[in-house]
Amino acid sequence: MCMSVRNLERFFSARSVAVIGASARAGSIGATVLSNLLNAGFHGAVWPVNPRYRELAGMPVYRDVDELPGCPELAVICTPAATVPGIVAALGRVGCRAAVVLSAGLDGPGPGGRSLRQAMLDAARPFLLRILGPNCVGLLVPGIGLNASFAPVAALPGRLAFVAQSGALVTAVLDWARTRRIGFSCFVSLGDGSDVDFGDLLDYLAGDTGTDAILLYAESVRQARKFMSAARSAARAKPTVIVKAGRVAEAAHAAYSHTGALAGADRVYDAALRRAGMLRVYTTAELFDAVAILAQPRRPAGGRLAILTNGGGPGVMATDALVGGGGTLAQLDPATIDALSQGLPPTWSHGNPVDIIGDAPVERYRFALQALLDDPGTDAVLFIHAPTAIVSSAEIARALLPLMRAARLPVLCCWLGGDSVAQARALCLDAGMPVFDTPEEAVRGFQQLVDHGRNQRLLTQVPPACAMGAPDCAAARGHVDALLARGVTAVGEADAKAVLDAYGIGVVRTETARNAAEAIAAARVVGYPVALKIQSPDVVHKSDVGGVVLDLADEAALVEALAAMEARVGRLRPGARLAGFTVQAMARRPQAHELIVGVATDPVFGPVVLFGQGGVAVEVTADQSIALPPLNRILAADLVGRTRVARLLEGFRDRPRADLDALYDVLVRVGQMVVDLPELAELDINPLLLDAGGAVALDARMRLVPVAPGADPLARMAILPYPDWLEQQVDSVLGPLTLRPIRPEDAPAHQAFFHALSPEDVHFRMFGMMRELPPAQLARFTQIDYAREMAFIATRGSSASAETLGVARVIIDPDNTVGEFAVVVRSDLKGRGLGHILMQRLLAYCRQRGLARVRGVALAENVRMHGLARACGFRLDTGADGTVEMTLELGGELC
Repeated sequence: MCMSVRNLERFFSARSVAVIGASARAGSIGATVLSNLLNAGFHGAVWPVNPRYRELAGMPVYRDVDELPGCPELAVICTPAATVPGIVAALGRVGCRAAVVLSAGLDGPGPGGRSLRQAMLDAARPFLLRILGPNCVGLLVPGIGLNASFAPVAALPGRLAFVAQSGALVTAVLDWARTRRIGFSCFVSLGDGSDVDFGDLLDYLAGDTGTDAILLYAESVRQARKFMSAARSAARAKPTVIVKAGRVAEAAHAAYSHTGALAGADRVYDAALRRAGMLRVYTTAELFDAVAILAQPRRPAGGRLAILTNGGGPGVMATDALVGGGGTLAQLDPATIDALSQGLPPTWSHGNPVDIIGDAPVERYRFALQALLDDPGTDAVLFIHAPTAIVSSAEIARALLPLMRAARLPVLCCWLGGDSVAQARALCLDAGMPVFDTPEEAVRGFQQLVDHGRNQRLLTQVPPACAMGAPDCAAARGHVDALLARGVTAVGEADAKAVLDAYGIGVVRTETARNAAEAIAAARVVGYPVALKIQSPDVVHKSDVGGVVLDLADEAALVEALAAMEARVGRLRPGARLAGFTVQAMARRPQAHELIVGVATDPVFGPVVLFGQGGVAVEVTADQSIALPPLNRILAADLVGRTRVARLLEGFRDRPRADLDALYDVLVRVGQMVVDLPELAELDINPLLLDAGGAVALDARMRLVPVAPGADPLARMAILPYPDWLEQQVDSVLGPLTLRPIRPEDAPAHQAFFHALSPEDVHFRMFGMMRELPPAQLARFTQIDYAREMAFIATRGSSASAETLGVARVIIDPDNTVGEFAVVVRSDLKGRGLGHILMQRLLAYCRQRGLARVRGVALAENVRMHGLARACGFRLDTGADGTVEMTLELGGELC
């Protein structure tokens, strides 16, 4: 099946359901599904199908699909695996477009040498009949009384969507949520996900007005690019929280590079979910806690937490949980300390946590909370209360709730105890405040809020313009082609450094030598002192066999080192092939940090970039983080910031701050290498030396994997990079212009372009008035998903100072069938043909993508847009609301 949301609405709004395999046998799936449907309050038609029965539950039973009194909008298949392909084909013929396949065992052989699973998909494809499952528990849509599952309990109605791969977890969470009165807009068991998968459902649920938040339980992802596009879109629209199972690290596997061994699957998933803007949690309880915390509208600007408590012990417990979890205790402003000291007893804690003492009356609570809400160094407040006999907890809650509701900061509540605080807890819950039972749970909720905010900011932050010089792609391509032509896939230091050098990554001069005599000659060229390293295809880590000797001051020392190294390698690794040596200039940078930068290839998400503390103990330090390429400066900074070594790079004692911009440049360039060189499977730069003077690669190695002729070089990328091949130069009455896809770094120029639009043109484009593009909207316009949308801008001038003159944009539906377009030209440049140039470029791209139709909507008074659309062949129709719909059939295939 293709990526699609087509016909998914049939699952969630069905008015008739056929239960194929309905049964009276107690405990059977067919009997359970029928019973669940009838008992859930479904108001549509229910049609049991089974040739063995004439009647079930007082309803007529039909022999097969062809005997049904009408076309079912949804079918639930509970029959043996071998029957499923034929049933799916019959459903397609009668017009059914959605089926839940509960049957398991479809991996067995089917007709024509295909598996039963493939036969089922082949039967569904001509009709675009969507299949949920197979091997799933089913589907529940409480709002319409639909329980098309064999779950033991029903779901309560609500506004949370829950999608899970594990059938066992589906039933457990249903039971758990029901006891806590948690309701759902839908509850979906994916099963094997042979057709409908996470990507499809994320796309659908992102636009579902009945869903406020999306919860996922995932064990694996198959189509990484589809998942990433859908996840990024959903996470922009509403809170999207995921439990990813399988966190335990697999046993270390053999790899050519350190990076290949360190880039475990769970780390890659973590990087992907972070990049998508989702929030990852680790238990089902955290999943629902996260929804509660994300439901409140305020977000912390940072991670600084102030704690207000009436008891020292709970405050200490919260502090331990916060700091132990990597959080930050707010440092209260001196003015805040002074204000608190004037209004609190002398025995108060005089710091954060703010302990107002157990005898506090209501007014003391109000005073202290207001002081913390006014503190400039605080991003959120955690209020912890232990019950006392001095004043009732409910009275305190009533007094504090007006402050909490009006606060500019998020306020989290922790009411310790049972019955004595039940009313206070209920008052806060009714007011929409996040409420937790323990300090540790409250701190975890705060960290979820911080993590989600950070991930969302990564989706919307505007990266600075990149001042790096362009890489010499031709030279790098030549090196790689020459290596592969010689059959070399395990690339040694000298050749790897040649590729790095082509990308502007600083390297230490290195010469190769086939024998001792050539090594001595190379040292004379490089200049003493030198470092000597072994070259052997059978030695992965040179230091394991004493294959690295540093600081050789003269020829005599080099001659001695060569003899000793050969003897040592022969003794420690008998049979290892000696390919020669590398002779390298010594890099004397005593204050430099040893780092690792690398590339590995994940079987699901493709290439990833790794950064961390380097050196020979890289596996032991276990201080690495991972990101999905391509990278920009903001993503590179986030990658670095997730490691412990990042603190050292900021400088300490007599060591100055390292040149972090140089490090970010290296990471961005390595990400670009991944895009430009599809053969690059693994890369190690270890160590990369970084100090205040910049970065230099001391050692490097690569592993190449040939790409089949004609294969898509970007097929392995989970996130499509900037498509520079779509750039073109055109002549116009405005002079020479560059037409190219928009990129995140265009945000400042795009804001200037928006300012140059007249109020009328802003109204035409935005269907309303707006003086400034807010940051999130600006990011949405410039940080586009090239797999799902395209925006061509027309620019004039040099790349450093180019101005944006116009933009043509298309957003493509997940079916890759229909595109919604918009074209805007700077107000002072209208009537010069620029709109026509942009529109023609956009339509050519849409045809290349294979779209069937392009359409757009314009206000009735936007006559210039109407004229442009007519000139380009669009059909114009006036809607009931007076807007004009413009449609152009491109001739592609409509699903």
